[in-house]
Amino acid sequence: MELWFSELHTNDVKLSLRFDRQLFSGESEYQRIDVFESQEMGKIVALDGEIVFSEKDEFIYDEMVAHVPMSVHPCVKDVLIIGGGDGGVARELLQYDSILHMDVVETDRMFVEVCREFFPEVSSALEDERVKVHYDDGLRFLRNKKEAYDLIINDSTDPFGHTEGLFTKEFYGSCYKALRSDGIMVYQHGSPFYDEDEMACRSMHRKVYRSFPISRVYQAHIPTCPSGYWLFGFASKKYHPLKDFKPDRWEERQIETWYYTANLHRGAFMLPKYVEDLLEEEE
Repeated sequence: MELWFSELHTNDVKLSLRFDRQLFSGESEYQRIDVFESQEMGKIVALDGEIVFSEKDEFIYDEMVAHVPMSVHPCVKDVLIIGGGDGGVARELLQYDSILHMDVVETDRMFVEVCREFFPEVSSALEDERVKVHYDDGLRFLRNKKEAYDLIINDSTDPFGHTEGLFTKEFYGSCYKALRSDGIMVYQHGSPFYDEDEMACRSMHRKVYRSFPISRVYQAHIPTCPSGYWLFGFASKKYHPLKDFKPDRWEERQIETWYYTANLHRGAFMLPKYVEDLLEEEE
């Protein structure tokens, strides 16, 4: 008997993956967590029926949220990762010697424990002495922070359910206050391809554009994301992701990557016209 996992991307489109066995299924206080093992994509973790990442393509997402801001900011020392309980973003950032401390704020303790058990090669970053994990609501954690971070990465899953507060105007304002005078915020921006996702994409850009003096959007191809096309947001108090990008400085660090390159950095900000039009309408 063949076993298949299907995720609805719209009412008319779904992604189906054949898997060999289910490694875990459980219900936390916040969500249902499933882990599958597949021939094509390796191990896969899903939250409430939606794929969060697979072993085969998680490096794309993690590299693009980590290395884009790190190649622009000259000296990141303190980082806040909201979400990120799998440890993938922290793993990428630990390659930078300048970083002294990372706060990882994850609501769901079970999710972290599941990742530690089934994805140790990713979650091992959470054991590093520079990383501190906080089990808390991201917005609540931010409210008493002021000029505490050089970089904030919102690695939360989506703007619904228990993470909804991480996509509000208050949240982005709190991020602005928590960043130092030259701080950068990077966040997952979703996919604009399907009509059902377009409004969330528009709303997110509108809120961030009004909260930060510099706001740009960039892209990546991630096979397990809806339509395989994903956007990220770059917001900053000072640095422009292209004008202040220093490829030579980044390449001197000899950071190991599988997806991100200095050439890709520039190209990632060159968006399709329908996406440019969508963003400009909200500006």
